[in-house]
Amino acid sequence: MKKLAEVLRDWEAVIGLEVHTELTTLETKMFCNCRLSHDDEPNTNVCPVCLGMPGALPVPNEKAIESIVMAGLATNCEIMRHSMFYRKHYFYPDMAKNFQTTQGPVAFCMHGHLDLEVSGAGAKERPDDTVEKDADGGYVAPIRILRIHMEEDAAKMVHVGGEEGRITAATESLIDYNRCGTPLIELVTEPDLRTPEEARLFMEKLRQTFLTLGISDCSLESGSMRCDGNISLRRRGTTEFGTKTEMKNINSFKSLHDALEYEICRQAEVLEEGGIVYQETRHWEPSRRRTVVMRVKETADDYRLFPDPDLAPFDLTDEFIDRCRARIPELPDAKRDRYMSDFGLKRADAAQLAGDPAVAAFFEETLSVAGEKDVETVAKVMVNLVPSYDALTPAQVASLSALLAEDAITFAQAREVLDAVNGTSEDPAAYVDAHGMRQSTDEGALGAIVDEVLARCTDQVQQYRDGNKKVLGFLVGQCMKAAKGSGNPKAFNKMLAERLES
Repeated sequence: MKKLAEVLRDWEAVIGLEVHTELTTLETKMFCNCRLSHDDEPNTNVCPVCLGMPGALPVPNEKAIESIVMAGLATNCEIMRHSMFYRKHYFYPDMAKNFQTTQGPVAFCMHGHLDLEVSGAGAKERPDDTVEKDADGGYVAPIRILRIHMEEDAAKMVHVGGEEGRITAATESLIDYNRCGTPLIELVTEPDLRTPEEARLFMEKLRQTFLTLGISDCSLESGSMRCDGNISLRRRGTTEFGTKTEMKNINSFKSLHDALEYEICRQAEVLEEGGIVYQETRHWEPSRRRTVVMRVKETADDYRLFPDPDLAPFDLTDEFIDRCRARIPELPDAKRDRYMSDFGLKRADAAQLAGDPAVAAFFEETLSVAGEKDVETVAKVMVNLVPSYDALTPAQVASLSALLAEDAITFAQAREVLDAVNGTSEDPAAYVDAHGMRQSTDEGALGAIVDEVLARCTDQVQQYRDGNKKVLGFLVGQCMKAAKGSGNPKAFNKMLAERLES
C-alpha cells in the first residue's frame, strides 16, 4: 500500500467520530439506584430496572443530566430546553430488556464545536494547499459537533477462547451486568476531520475537557472512554461523499491514529485498483496493524426507535442550566492562555501543564511553595522530569527547581536526585548537600581551573580560534574533570567563551 502522505495528495479523507464516555464519577446508574462500580463481583450491582424485569420503572439520574449539560456547555453546544428519551430496540445478550434507553432526534446538546491547533509533524499529514497554515506549518481546524446525547451502557461481554477477545471462534461468552445501565454520553462529530492526526488531537482535547469537568475518569484502557471512527475517501476537489466504513476496537490515541491511517491507505488501494469500498464495520487489530471485517451493512439498521413511555419528556429550566454553567471550572485552553500571559511560559509547555487537571493542580501548588520567581524552572521540571515519577510532592519539586535555578546542580544530576527522593519525604536540597553534589559557581576558584585547562590544551584553543566552535564542549569537559564534578558547567562555558573570544 501507498504511504499516507502519498495517498492524501490525490484523495481527501472524510472522518467523523463517535465518542462514548461513561460518567464514572457518579455513584449510581442512569435509571436506578444500583451502585456504579465495574470492579465488584460480576452481576452484583443489578436490580429489576437494569435487568429489564417486567413492571420495573426507571427514574432518571439528575446528576447525570447535569454532567451532560456541563459537557455541552464546555464544547460550545446549544442546550436544548426540551428533549426526551427513546427506546432503541435490538436483540443481543448485553441488554437484558432488549432495548437501550437513548435519545432521539433532539439531544440534550446540539450543534457545538471544538477548535484544534495542529502543529509539528502532525500538521504535515494535511497537504499545504488544503488549509491555511502559519509560518511554522501549523493550522487551526474547527471541528463541528453534531450532538451529545445521553444513553445507558450495555453489559460487559467476555468471549472465552476467541481471537483477541472477539466472539469469532469463542467457546463460550460470559456477561457481567454490573456495567448495564451505566450513564453514558455519546458525542457525534460532523465529518470535518481530514487526517488521523486531527482525529487523535480531537480525542485528546475532548478527554482533557471531560477530565477537567470531573464527569469521568476518561480511561481508554478500561473502556470508560471509547471511540468509533467513520472514514471514507473522495477525490481531491470533489464534494460527493464516498462509501464509509466504521472502525471499532479503538482503545488508545495511537490506535485511533494508526487504524485511520491504515484504513485510508487500504481504501485508496481498493479504489485505485477499480474495486468497491463496501459499507461495513471493521475491527482494528493492533498486533497485526490492520483492520478486518466484522460485518457488512447492506441496509440501515432498523431499531424501531420510539419515545419511552416510562420516561416523561425533559424541560430544562434556565436556572438548571445556569447552575450547571456555574460548576464548570477553568477549561484547559483558558488555563493554558493564563499560564502564558501570567508566567510567560512557552505555548507547548503551558498546554502540557494545563491539559490534565491533576498536573495543573500539582504545578500551581508547587508554585505556591517555590514562588513565581522560579516559575520557568518549575515548568521545565514539571514538563521534562516529573512525568517519570509517581510519588513526588510539590515541596520536593519546588526544592529541586530552586537548586536548578541557582545552578547548584545540572539537569542530569536532577534525575539522580529525583530517583533517590521519589516516594520519600527527603528534601532534595538536603540530599544534594549530604552527597556533595552541590556545584560551585565561585568565579575565583573556577577561573583558576579554566586558566589551567587553557594553558594545557593549546591545540584545542587554536582550533576554536580557527573557527571550530564545537571544541568548546571538550574544554568544558576538561574543566569539569579538573573540578572533580563540583564546578558548574554553565559557569565554565561562559568563562571559557569569554577568555577564548578576548
